[in-house]
Amino acid sequence: MKRTKVKIQIQPAGLQTDDPTIMLSDSLVKRWKLTAQSSLQLRFGSAKHEVKVTPLSQAGVLRIPDSIAAKWGLVHGIPLCLHYKSSTRSLHIGPLIGVMVSRVHAGSPERPFGAVTSFCREMDDACRLYGAAVYFVTPDEVNGHGETVRGWHYAGKWIKRAFPLPHIIYNRLTSRKLENRANVQQFIRHAKTQNQAVLFNEKYLNKTEVFDALRKESSLQVYLPESHLLHNVQQLKMMCTKYNTVFLKPITGSLGKGIIRIKRKIDGGFICQFANRSGASKLTFGNSGQLANAFIKKIKRQRYQIQQGLSLISVGGRPVDFRALVQLNDVGQWSITSIVARTAGGHHFVSNLARGGSLSTVREALARSNSTSASGGALKLRRAALAIAKGIESQITGHFAELGIDLALDTQGKVWLLEVNSKPSKEDNTALSTSRAIRPSVKKVVQYSRYAAKF
Repeated sequence: MKRTKVKIQIQPAGLQTDDPTIMLSDSLVKRWKLTAQSSLQLRFGSAKHEVKVTPLSQAGVLRIPDSIAAKWGLVHGIPLCLHYKSSTRSLHIGPLIGVMVSRVHAGSPERPFGAVTSFCREMDDACRLYGAAVYFVTPDEVNGHGETVRGWHYAGKWIKRAFPLPHIIYNRLTSRKLENRANVQQFIRHAKTQNQAVLFNEKYLNKTEVFDALRKESSLQVYLPESHLLHNVQQLKMMCTKYNTVFLKPITGSLGKGIIRIKRKIDGGFICQFANRSGASKLTFGNSGQLANAFIKKIKRQRYQIQQGLSLISVGGRPVDFRALVQLNDVGQWSITSIVARTAGGHHFVSNLARGGSLSTVREALARSNSTSASGGALKLRRAALAIAKGIESQITGHFAELGIDLALDTQGKVWLLEVNSKPSKEDNTALSTSRAIRPSVKKVVQYSRYAAKF
């Protein structure tokens, strides 16, 4: 798709005529057969204003009156995509992306969004690169009415101001509690209704939902370890009898929190390891009855997915798994942005960085595993990640534009799905380079946003 990009210039108040007038490059005026002083509607997000058009000899420029730019949060010099709809005589600039973030640290002007501030700066840089605009908004600032929302944008420093409702809502809220707040859901409904806003990564996925959905696709069943929502201790005993190792995973957990590994000993007893920040605490039980009694209360307090344990390839005796970041690209197709290997830290059995895991390239991890089963592993992982992303799209209600897909390769060379994350941590997926360049994952978000907003 060929796009028209223009540089926004702000017309100072003293140079404006009585009627709001925009100045547009003469070549674009001719392309769209606009006559001098013709009237049309200028639109940016949900905002619109009747204006007259005057040709401008300078190429690639749209000059907008200061009075309009100030209301819309437009900044002098930014590039934006532009298209004209002759059927409605409307000129659209954008796309305008609203990113929902969890909180703002008012006392920290340099890092107002905490650990994701650098990601927010990258989003702003990527928008300038591809001709889009972005602002960041918290749950405390949104509601289900009105044509504007107060958000933050970067203009040499972080500034808070009013913006129109966006074309795109990118949900980066970091808890289910925040995204389920009544005012957040009202804002989303309002933006969709009033401005046909496109929302993506709209909700967290839970582990039961993912495995139940993917089982419906016969071609994906090969990647699925046996996995069930844990209802009672009888089910726990059955899985522990069937497999030497099982995992209990909180269905709404993330970053490896709360995962329990249960291993059956040769003498019929069990060793339970509980993931925590310092490593793993351990309890031993003499038989399945003692194990069941210990878990009765825990199962009632917390909903777990119980999953077949796998014999994974390892590096230096530490298990390795793989995080694939799969995103919709500039033509709306699923594509692999990156796959990294994650090796568990010492005294840990989970590989999350938050639990002491370390990153490496897939090639390096496969080579260091010294496993003959690693042959062809990189291609197998890519195929599985793409297939699983398409399965999520077809089987789960909701719009997801990026997925963190955790995969494993066992000692027989078989690929398994561990879990799918609809809010992949930007830190977990950091490129192995130390460059300050815009990450490919951030570029893809903006490229897909242009596609989804039809710019």
